[in-house]
Amino acid sequence: MSAIQKNVESASDRYAATFTQGHLALPPAKKYLVLTCMDARIDPASAFGIELGDAHVIRNAGASAVDALRSIVISQQLLGTREIVLVKHTGCGMLTFENRDAVALVGESLGPGAAEELRQRKLDFLPFPELEKAVQADVEFLKGTRLVPDEVPVSGWVYEVESGRTRRVV
Repeated sequence: MSAIQKNVESASDRYAATFTQGHLALPPAKKYLVLTCMDARIDPASAFGIELGDAHVIRNAGASAVDALRSIVISQQLLGTREIVLVKHTGCGMLTFENRDAVALVGESLGPGAAEELRQRKLDFLPFPELEKAVQADVEFLKGTRLVPDEVPVSGWVYEVESGRTRRVV
């Protein structure tokens, strides 16, 4: 067992020893979802005031609405969420490369077969060159898709990893 796996096991034991919220309902109590980046410097519960059971938190590289759409549809249609809060952040790695860079890195690290698989799957890493424009584009995407009802409020934010503050963009 790796050190990481041992840590997961011991943390689980400590958490379960005092856990008292197994009664919470499956749908989020406050009926909203937060889409944010997978960046380890973001603690969505603390930064955005989310208590256990309040909201769905969807995380992926760059807080991509396109990448998260499947989860958003499930959250809304099957579990009743009625608002979307999209939060990207300063210093995001998605600002630092283009698709061709990622494909080249995969080819170097995993070999030409892996790079070819990326091409066959037409995998888009969804990088973006400008943070605020990316927030606006993802909000527009969510408001423009028929898979998110028109009456669902969608807001876009930037979390500043340097200060811990979150500011509204749209």
